[in-house]
Amino acid sequence: MRIHWLSILLLLVLSGLPAESDIGPNDTKPKKAKLPQIKEENNVLVLKKSNFNKALTEIKYLLVDFYMRLSGPSQSLAEEFAEAAGQLKKEIPNVRFGKVDVSDQKDLKKEFNIQEFPTVKFFVDGNRKSPIDCKGVREASAFITWVKRRLGPSTVHINSTDQTEAIIEAEELAVIGFFKELHGGAVEIFYETARDVPELPFGVTATEEVFASYGIRKDTAVVFKKGKPVHSEVFEDGKQNQVELTRLIKTFTMDLVIEYNLETSVKIFDVPVENHILLFTPKNSETFNKTYENYESAAVEFRGKIMFILVDTNETRNGRVFEYFRITEVDVPAVRILNLTSDARYKMPADEVTVENLRSFCQSYLAGKAKQHVSSEEIPEDWDKNPVKVLVGKNFNQVAFNKTKNVFVMFYAPWSHECRKLLPIWDELAEEYENRKDIIIAKVDFTANDIQLFMLDRYPFFRLFPAGSDNQVVVYAGEHTLEAFAEFLNEQSKPKAEATGKVPSQEIKEDLTKEEL
Repeated sequence: MRIHWLSILLLLVLSGLPAESDIGPNDTKPKKAKLPQIKEENNVLVLKKSNFNKALTEIKYLLVDFYMRLSGPSQSLAEEFAEAAGQLKKEIPNVRFGKVDVSDQKDLKKEFNIQEFPTVKFFVDGNRKSPIDCKGVREASAFITWVKRRLGPSTVHINSTDQTEAIIEAEELAVIGFFKELHGGAVEIFYETARDVPELPFGVTATEEVFASYGIRKDTAVVFKKGKPVHSEVFEDGKQNQVELTRLIKTFTMDLVIEYNLETSVKIFDVPVENHILLFTPKNSETFNKTYENYESAAVEFRGKIMFILVDTNETRNGRVFEYFRITEVDVPAVRILNLTSDARYKMPADEVTVENLRSFCQSYLAGKAKQHVSSEEIPEDWDKNPVKVLVGKNFNQVAFNKTKNVFVMFYAPWSHECRKLLPIWDELAEEYENRKDIIIAKVDFTANDIQLFMLDRYPFFRLFPAGSDNQVVVYAGEHTLEAFAEFLNEQSKPKAEATGKVPSQEIKEDLTKEEL
């Protein structure tokens, strides 16, 4: 389920600490951008395989948006990206923005391993082997701040309590680093974090007066909200790392409990917390206020480790989320944890949503003791009797990842008109390849079976599991016609030199029997 999010608008006034970054905007011999041959749209260079190297050669700092033109998130980003490109073009001439449509530029997509859309990367001095990822930045002001913090100091150098107060009271949120040394060691982690969180203003101080004013004794990063400290992270014993600090600070750009909707969906996934807990409940319920209070109280303890999300089950636009987690009316209120990396899902054992039950569930999950929740239909007795094999959660891995077969799977929803229209074509495809011993055509009702390794896509969607591979998956993105399916399958598969003497379903059925599935 690839879902995308927005960021918060904030721009930091830069000053101080000139030695903090090894990238400088004022080189003695800056490279000038002279690119008459490269087309430009709204101050953004249109890059292709044919001109990409030229752009890298002639532009010292190049921020590139790798996008897919039919992707909603890509389209949403384009306007903000262009606005930032125009402003920085005026302020810093040797910084330019470019874009690559990976729908056409497949070689560049492969070279830079572009998996999600949009993906933004920053190229410095023509280095195409190690570009810097620009993650979670969605708004023009944040792009501008992100670039400036890469070229110069990422924090404001604070020398007095008055200066500190001016920064923390100017914005809703601000982060101040209290460090005894402003070079080397722990403070470098703070600087790197500031570069990756352009949404918030960052300041740093080594002044004793400021330390004393806020009661700080050790190297510490403090998050301020409306001028008041809300979190302190002490740096000691080398335990801190930049990824964890970035994750923690990013959570403060969101509410403690975030309600899922179309507006917040992008923001949720931009915060680099891989564990999400979701409460499914109707907001108009008589018990909602108490349930929400318990949920919010539990969230405090797990900030930065688990993101707490509320899903209103009365909101019809949330239907895809209910479907993904197999939530029905009889289940609510329901609590689930999702790990974004593995797509593993966990169900809270207790029915009552109390602080104690939520805390126990989260602690068990973080300790690796929670039992994974997997939904599956029973394996039909005739699952392998027809040309199209019927897969469910219990037999999916055994069939799909059979190393001797190329398995082409249709993921469908039985209620979908588009899916029902394609099922006869899928049957025809299976009949056409029925005698091929190296090919299996299968289907799975994705609304009733949890299939790990897969993120929810628009129904129907198709995946090929190639023979001879370990968990490799090929995404089918062609037309939904018999001819297109067949052409794709012929390109991706090679006939076996010798037959096994058994039809594919017989071999798999024997394997399933051995494993007692």
